[in-house]
Amino acid sequence: MTTSRPRRTRFAGVVAVTAATVLTAGACGGDDDGGGTTSGDGETVAVTLITKDSINPFFVAMQDGAKEVAEQENVDLTIAAGAEDGDEEGQIQAIENAIAAGEQGILIVPNGPGVNPAIERARDAGLFVIALDTPPDPTDIVDITFATDNFEAGELIGQWAAAQLGGQPATIALLDLFNDKIVSVDYNRDQGFLSGMGIELGDDKRNGDEAATGNYSGGTYEIVCNEPTGGAEDGGRTAMENCLTRNPDINVVYTINEPSAAGAHAALEAAGVAENVLIVSVDGGCDGVQAVQEGRIGATSQQYPLLMASEGVKAIADIARGGEPPTPSDGLDFFNTGVALVTDTPADGVESIDTTEGADKCWG
Repeated sequence: MTTSRPRRTRFAGVVAVTAATVLTAGACGGDDDGGGTTSGDGETVAVTLITKDSINPFFVAMQDGAKEVAEQENVDLTIAAGAEDGDEEGQIQAIENAIAAGEQGILIVPNGPGVNPAIERARDAGLFVIALDTPPDPTDIVDITFATDNFEAGELIGQWAAAQLGGQPATIALLDLFNDKIVSVDYNRDQGFLSGMGIELGDDKRNGDEAATGNYSGGTYEIVCNEPTGGAEDGGRTAMENCLTRNPDINVVYTINEPSAAGAHAALEAAGVAENVLIVSVDGGCDGVQAVQEGRIGATSQQYPLLMASEGVKAIADIARGGEPPTPSDGLDFFNTGVALVTDTPADGVESIDTTEGADKCWG
């Protein structure tokens, strides 16, 4: 963990205003002159939202949520993204653009540690930076993170899977995000899942260093593979195919997100073994909830990306107009936006909601 240092701030000295003075007529987009103003009764605040990509429904929902609130809060919102999950250079360019435009804040879902120096430059220039969904490493590179507790999300699906096995041996495939970089959302979900299964962890910030065989909470286990998916459906399918070549008897599949789960299910179906396998995932998008309802995924941990983005936009607008910065949730180093296990096959001792309620709360 690095030591936080004082930051120059463009927000210092602005006059606080009440919520009633915030104008609701706002611009959304990034094609004007950028900077906006930093004080006054509801004057325009300029913010950039930078997601990992613009393809994954999770990030599309995040963008939509931010746009809606930006209109209400008189925020001039610029939308940017990496070309794909893991594209750090695209995100760095978007950060540099926000600095050059004199904006007041950045919301970012970091694609990896390579963006950290650009985030530091933004904060030194006076921008308030909020990470969404993926806490950076170290966490104090940003001013605050709004995210799901990804370790808890993994634990819930791990506890559910262990209960469903009923003491049977667990032959496990772990379909992760990357194998060439370390990202907190990747290791927290993976390690949370294994912890929920009752499997002893190695380094809890590293995937793939657990004992390949041993005992879980209900019996014995074997970890067949840790394969990267890139968080995409085609990556999930390829990863699952690779795992099946190592052991065709896999009966539990952890997936980093629902697009990768869809790919894994397609591979299992093509192999004629889908009915014998528990697939668990994280995200809780509408397509993912439907996949649970239809039995392609057994359970998923639902996140709330619209809440992350909308609260982030509001926070930066409020700070720019003289308000107080947000603080982390009790006992955590980030602001927790919540998680719920969605399944139609509940397990004793594991709190969950069914797909009807999950569909009411889902996004995208």
